[in-house]
Amino acid sequence: MECCCCCSSLPSTLNFQGGSSHVGRKFSKNCLQPQLPCSPLPKPFLQLNDRPRFLYQPRLACLSSRRSRLHISAEAGKQSWDLGRFLKTLYFFNGPPSPAKFVEFIIEKLSGPSPQESTKRMGTSDVILVTGATGGVGRRVVDILRKKGLPVRALVRNEEKARRMLGQDIDLIVGDITKGSTLDPKYFKGVRKVINAVSVIVGPKEGDTPDRAKYSQGIKFFEPEIKGDSPETVEYVGMKNLINVVKDSVGLRSGKLLFGFEDGTFTELAWGALDDVVMGGVSESTFLIDRNGGENGGPTALFKGTVSTANMGGFTSIRTKNFAKPEDLSAYEGLELRLKGDGRRYKLIVRTSVEWDTVGYTASFKTAADQWQSICIPFSSLRPIFRATTVFDAPPFDPSNILSLQLMFSKFESDGKLNPTFTEGPFQLPLSSIRAYLKDPITPRFVHVSPAGVTRPDRPGLDLSKQPPAVRLNKELGFILTFKLKGEDLIRESGIPYTIVRPCALTEEPAGADLIFDQGDNITGKISREEIACICIAALGSPFACDKTFEVKSVLPFSEPFTIDPENPPPEKDYDVYFKTLKDGITGKEALEQSPVAV
Repeated sequence: MECCCCCSSLPSTLNFQGGSSHVGRKFSKNCLQPQLPCSPLPKPFLQLNDRPRFLYQPRLACLSSRRSRLHISAEAGKQSWDLGRFLKTLYFFNGPPSPAKFVEFIIEKLSGPSPQESTKRMGTSDVILVTGATGGVGRRVVDILRKKGLPVRALVRNEEKARRMLGQDIDLIVGDITKGSTLDPKYFKGVRKVINAVSVIVGPKEGDTPDRAKYSQGIKFFEPEIKGDSPETVEYVGMKNLINVVKDSVGLRSGKLLFGFEDGTFTELAWGALDDVVMGGVSESTFLIDRNGGENGGPTALFKGTVSTANMGGFTSIRTKNFAKPEDLSAYEGLELRLKGDGRRYKLIVRTSVEWDTVGYTASFKTAADQWQSICIPFSSLRPIFRATTVFDAPPFDPSNILSLQLMFSKFESDGKLNPTFTEGPFQLPLSSIRAYLKDPITPRFVHVSPAGVTRPDRPGLDLSKQPPAVRLNKELGFILTFKLKGEDLIRESGIPYTIVRPCALTEEPAGADLIFDQGDNITGKISREEIACICIAALGSPFACDKTFEVKSVLPFSEPFTIDPENPPPEKDYDVYFKTLKDGITGKEALEQSPVAV
């Protein structure tokens, strides 16, 4: 467990409707109204007592103050136990009571059986997806990745062609990015990074050889035309489909919000109180809205209550109902809680089983008093705990199958240890948000190959006669570069950490020549497809390449072929040397946005 302090605030608010999934909802601070005791209404979360409460909730009517309580008489020296709260706890998390299930539950609690956990865990290795895997750059990317022993999966349209070209044992997804219906999300499970080498097909009008020899020379040497789907379909619609299917799998730079208020939308979870009443105790807690308790005076959630050690108790907690659909957070490093501490030590418990009383993967964290802070809890720090005891033979934590979350304030740590910050009495913990976060430093999750020249067709004052053929023929080729630029913009706007590599004219030469990296979309020249494949793979692991767009070419002119001596190959490049020179925010579009200079 680690604690990290973030500069940016994450204001949030809550609207507990009792559903089993989290939903985005538009929310206005002005719509928060206090609940007054009046007509009965379904409770938005599990209440811990039946006294009237004043809660701040959007668009909810009022709760009745007339409730009944059922207590069990206490022995001398003990406080009475609230059977009503106990039954309501069971009902909230387990649904309508069944006499048979109730008897089974009581017997299980008395006998104290060992928890049962499924040992099955879905394989979620960090797979690298290569799209356009049978093209000139794509097949080289696949070959290099496999030689490095890295898990690779190829997205192809033609399975027979792909296996013939890439090998019979290649892991394939057969689909077409231009047809979203062919991209089944289940086949993208485990994909953590993407190298996209898909491109609209350009070929000679007069045709080509079976091995596309003319195409390999570049369009400088033939009169080109679009073959197959249009640039708009491939470069824009296809990009949109690809981003949509991999976004959840590769992760977002800002993380994934599980609970809280952000940009006018509230992501909610169905929380209920789960206190030591289930063990005979009398502690009680609740989860409500404080409309002015947030970092900037806005609304925030509030976990509060009173904890007591009477009747051998000593803990309070809030827990979500099981999610309707498991959360797959395997793209992320852990969970970040934005909260205002009180100096106490709390627990976060994450469950991967639908069972109510089972192993919870747990981390304790200390809070700083009276400070808004971000508590970062890596998944690797979660320990399998059952009833405050470590379960050493529990299956590994599976971040692809998260089913519920729980926050706890307890006298007990685990394995006989006590919470050093525990005190009886009232407590409260404002909670602004819970989100999954990416590992730091963030590296690219989506590397895209796009040509140099995409910003030039509409650039004012440019001499097109000195530009590559694709720039001069942009309109004749279905606005190929225009739609390639639109596809780039989709990546930049997606929230996925990215690198956009813009090679100059591609050749069949080997990798190894000295290189020039540039930004602003101004250079022309040549570069080998093999070199581009190497650059793409290197970018995946480099934080210096993250969210950068750049052009690249060899130092050699077209007139000078590049060859290598197999007996004395060039040394392997450290591409970080080049990546470190790159700057944020430079795409070449800056030239398009410049206003004409007044004369």
